[in-house]
Amino acid sequence: MFYNVKGKLIILSAPSGSGKSTIINHIFDKNLPLEFSISATSRPPRGNEKNGVEYFFLSPDEFKEKINKDCFIEYEEVYPDRFYGTLKSEVENKLTEGKNIILDVDVTGGLNLKKLYGKKALLIFIRPPSIEELQTRLEKRGTDSPEIIADRISKAAYELSLASKCDAIVINERLEDAENEILNIINKFLTHS
Repeated sequence: MFYNVKGKLIILSAPSGSGKSTIINHIFDKNLPLEFSISATSRPPRGNEKNGVEYFFLSPDEFKEKINKDCFIEYEEVYPDRFYGTLKSEVENKLTEGKNIILDVDVTGGLNLKKLYGKKALLIFIRPPSIEELQTRLEKRGTDSPEIIADRISKAAYELSLASKCDAIVINERLEDAENEILNIINKFLTHS
């Protein structure tokens, strides 16, 4: 537990394809007092993603080197040589300065951060309406092979089983409703000590 932190963490977790990135972009359009914590990954960039904007893109060997140097607050090897993690440098300095941070992490990473930061962290789980709808969204996105989509669907079933451990669950059936619900939850968290 970090006791010198002055800021708060808002952690959004969800199975891949649940709408996390879209919702985070909407939150930033509302000019809340939040900064985005950029995660690191060993996966290649998708579409127009840029290093240092959506993610810090590292090779699997670079990621492992940072693990060995204890550079991560949390990390996970989601698939073989496919790592995701939160860099200490991205979080601790901002929190100590009193800044509030929003993080986009997988469910296991979100639970680890919640355990570490306790009441200073709010963990919101974004749930797809169904596994079938999630698969449709991933296929429409057109960024992953059928094998990767199958892996994501399999992982989503596991992640859904962890949802009850989060502070709040928001079903993203209608995007606008989910965005408004999440904004309300975040506003309450930021305005209460």
